[in-house]
Amino acid sequence: MAGATVLPAVPQAADKPLSVVLVHGAFVDASGWRNVYDRLTKDGYEVLVVQNPTITLKDDVVATEHAIAAAKYPVILVGHSYGGSVITEAGNDPKVRSLVYLAAFAPDAGESVAKLAEKKVPGEASAPLLPPKDGFLIVDPGKFAAAFAADVDTGTTAFLATAQVPWGLKAVGGIVTQAAWKSKPSYFMVTTHDLMVPPTAQRVMAKRAGGKVQEIASSHAVMLSHPDEVVAFIEGADGSSR
Repeated sequence: MAGATVLPAVPQAADKPLSVVLVHGAFVDASGWRNVYDRLTKDGYEVLVVQNPTITLKDDVVATEHAIAAAKYPVILVGHSYGGSVITEAGNDPKVRSLVYLAAFAPDAGESVAKLAEKKVPGEASAPLLPPKDGFLIVDPGKFAAAFAADVDTGTTAFLATAQVPWGLKAVGGIVTQAAWKSKPSYFMVTTHDLMVPPTAQRVMAKRAGGKVQEIASSHAVMLSHPDEVVAFIEGADGSSR
């Protein structure tokens, strides 16, 4: 049509020959990955996001295995917090190329998150959990913002504290049977301002796994407060170096 303006197409990143599977941790759901998801997809990655119920470790591993099976390409498997326990088990799938632990637990075979969390670190905070109720745990809502996401805006943290997903004791106490980090390249982002998983404990687990480590001055909710850095870390965790 005369006089019509034709706008140039917005260039899109070429598809990358890797898929990224994102596994959230306790007390939150998969929506916390939105900023990371948007950036990775813009960069050309296929991204699958696991909505694991965090009731039992076994069920969370199955949910993650389904996502791995659905991926088109070899998988970078990413776990935040308790999600680290999930990817440690699910990451044994031969389709998984590498493991990324963000402020995460990395149990060995025969260990659970509960067992790892028993090891207190002098001078570093422990998660302010309320006593179990009906087989589930939550973070003290009044302490959630400071402990979980002190560097995230208060509107978001107030909502997260109210919308907590209770964490099942069968997930907390779920035993890993085979630790994938023993056979797969692993990458650990250690959050140095973490008041949920002590930074020293994160470093110990990373060293035990022989993982490549990057430290960041962040709260536990690093995917919310530092999505650009998290995306760069994930994109560098393709298994080509350790």
